[in-house]
Amino acid sequence: MPCGVRLKSFLAPAAVAALAALALAGCSSTENFEEADPVPEVVSSVSLEARWSLQVGDGYDGKYLHLRPTVVGGSLYAVSADGELVAVGPATGEVRWRRTLGETIMAGVGGDSRNLYVVTADAELMALNRRDGEELWRLRMPNEVLAPPRSNGSLVLTQTIDGRVVAADTRSGERLWQFDAPSPALSVRDTAPPVVGSELALISLANGRLVALSTDSGQPVWQYTVGEPSGRTELERLVDVTAEPVIVEGAALVAGYQGKLALVDLRNGQEIWSRSTSTFHSPALGPGRIFIAEANGDLVGLDASNLDPVWTQDELSWRRLSAPSAIDDFLVVGDYEGYLHILAQEDGQFQGQNRFDKAGIRAPMVRWENRLIVYGNSGRLAAFTLNDSRD
Repeated sequence: MPCGVRLKSFLAPAAVAALAALALAGCSSTENFEEADPVPEVVSSVSLEARWSLQVGDGYDGKYLHLRPTVVGGSLYAVSADGELVAVGPATGEVRWRRTLGETIMAGVGGDSRNLYVVTADAELMALNRRDGEELWRLRMPNEVLAPPRSNGSLVLTQTIDGRVVAADTRSGERLWQFDAPSPALSVRDTAPPVVGSELALISLANGRLVALSTDSGQPVWQYTVGEPSGRTELERLVDVTAEPVIVEGAALVAGYQGKLALVDLRNGQEIWSRSTSTFHSPALGPGRIFIAEANGDLVGLDASNLDPVWTQDELSWRRLSAPSAIDDFLVVGDYEGYLHILAQEDGQFQGQNRFDKAGIRAPMVRWENRLIVYGNSGRLAAFTLNDSRD
């Protein structure tokens, strides 16, 4: 069962109590519902060399969050749950400015050419000046928000945990439109950020759908079923799409929990190909390969031409992996104990291992040029390059 399950209030009290007990059983910071594999013993031939490192507030402050950093306009931005926002030069780690927001932050950071966006624990979308972090405007959201807002420069989209999407004008903060999607009784406590283009926005939903909305009106243009609920219990029927779609040459690569990995035509939502999978994370792409961190902790390398599995690495089972990141000829993935594991893209064999943050690694890593930027749960932010001792 996935960690971080949330319950809708309209469930009967007895059902809520039973499901909550089951949900919480696997969601402490140190325990899994399934017993995690031990850290594999690795003789490192490839290491991650830290180019710089700094602390961002209290990190996640013990909360179950996914505070993704972002790179916009040549600066790296990261925010902590206790409201410290930093702008960093990704090459050197130079802190360009820090700002204390005086708010508990639940989602961040999004950005465009002018603004940054974060969402508070009171469900307020905050727009901030990208040059210095000064607050520009606020807009109340209809419910809690866990995914970073996303903008195309004209409008910013924010998705709540119950499937409502709010569009706001980036200059004034005026609410432009709202889209409400059906929401299941039980879902994973995570939400994929929207993908916002000039005409279409892709919204990943807890009901197993990927929906394309018109950015002008908020009306659905098409929808695609990533996962179809099945089974007798609400847990068995979980089909959340918490993975941000990856745009590939006019198509969207999307994956979901107890659903599919699929390539979908952006023009009409038609499926180009699909295969079964179960994941909470976006796939990573390498030359001729697609890499998936499955919900049970298995890492799978697929042949991009026919979707056949080329290799499966099963020594990280139930270690609550982060999204994988492809860099050079390697694949890097974090886990709940803060280890960074380095694998060969070719065969999935371990090449190296670093302990980064004892509080764990949950946020997706950020690629910037030849560097991998990692934000640990405790608030440690660092940039790494790969050092291959075999060369």
